[in-house]
Amino acid sequence: MFEALTEKLQRTFKSLRGEGKLSEEHVNQALSQIRLALLEGDVHFKVVQQLTENIRGRALGQEVLLSLSPDQQVLKIVRDELVGLLGGRVAPLQFSKKPPTLIFLTGLQGSGKTTTTGKLGKWLAKSGHRPVGVSTDVRRPAAREQLAQIARAVGLPVVEKASDDPLELLKAARREAELLAYDVVLVDTQGRLHIDDELMGELEAMKKAFQPVETLFVADAMTGQDAVKSAGTFHERLGLTGVILTKMDGDARGGAALSIRWVTGRPIKFIGTGEKYDALEPFHPDRIVSRILGMGDVLSLIEKAEETVDRAQAEELEEKLRRAEFTLEDFRDQLRQLKKMGPLEQVLEMIPGVAPEVRGQPVNEGRLVQLEAIINSMTPKERRRPDILDGRRRKRIARGSGTTVQEVNQLLRQFAEMRRMMKAMKGGQGDALRKLAARFGGRTKLPM
Repeated sequence: MFEALTEKLQRTFKSLRGEGKLSEEHVNQALSQIRLALLEGDVHFKVVQQLTENIRGRALGQEVLLSLSPDQQVLKIVRDELVGLLGGRVAPLQFSKKPPTLIFLTGLQGSGKTTTTGKLGKWLAKSGHRPVGVSTDVRRPAAREQLAQIARAVGLPVVEKASDDPLELLKAARREAELLAYDVVLVDTQGRLHIDDELMGELEAMKKAFQPVETLFVADAMTGQDAVKSAGTFHERLGLTGVILTKMDGDARGGAALSIRWVTGRPIKFIGTGEKYDALEPFHPDRIVSRILGMGDVLSLIEKAEETVDRAQAEELEEKLRRAEFTLEDFRDQLRQLKKMGPLEQVLEMIPGVAPEVRGQPVNEGRLVQLEAIINSMTPKERRRPDILDGRRRKRIARGSGTTVQEVNQLLRQFAEMRRMMKAMKGGQGDALRKLAARFGGRTKLPM
């Protein structure tokens, strides 16, 4: 999501490597490049000005740390300032002491409010809450039906009432929540193609009458500074409590994420990272900054793995590795686990040390599907004993999987290398992984 910004900042830090200590000239050169990178990344110019001033003050005002090189010093200062700019820590949702908690989702039409309502409902249910949804969009054709369809897909109950009065719809939703013990009411509010007094007046009346605990602004990160401007206007009229940024998996330059909190003074609480209904994650300022700076995001990677990996299956695989019994069936299972973790481009962003030219490049996820199809076209015996795969069997597998014999051969060679690598690692030869990467890397610089 921040590929261009990441690449420019990494280039800045690289230019400082090899210097003995941090000088004013180094700081000025670095700040010039950082300023340009942030502006090109669509960060608000006032945010850039404040950020660079803070970095300059800290870089020139501190003693040189003997244990760190200049590029590491500047990297640490930039990281600290960016984390501070984004709020410093996670801002969790607030809940009423007496249920139900009302959460308003506001924003312009097309920003993703309705889809985000469904995603947030799924996230809340997974977190142990009992949410219910309601749409107060009484003007846009089929708006309430859209929420109903999304809600059915995620298992979110929806309150439906034959009324064109948003206040009546809200009253019915709160009453049903009280009767059926729903502890959160998610309100998908009316949106417009542009901000107008009618929209804001309607939202102000709803907020005054029902006093929501959270008033969240849903912003499309792809719209850049337009999203920042809209968020500022909504906050002036409604008093926002937080922001949700959608479409952060797209080719957005990332500037909205860095600007929107500064403009509104309100935290970013969630980001949407894909089209699937589980592609919503709490906003961690320190983790996002680590991704921006090309430092990876190990904690989020671990959390994704914990969500998708079957613990019993993982223990069984570990035992097989100890006995050197890793089969093509196990390899297929690992491919499936990898696909569950989400788009591979996002997974690569979280791995520290990934080369800039690899990070952000499109990954052919169809190749994973193809590999699984090849393995599925084998008999159970062939998957357990690939050594019996002669030319006739390989032709049959290629026909069954819609691939070529060459692609089947390539998979088998890679699997054989993987087994050899695992045996080497079992025997204590820790550099086996790097040797394998060098063999398969070719001209591509692998994330090692």
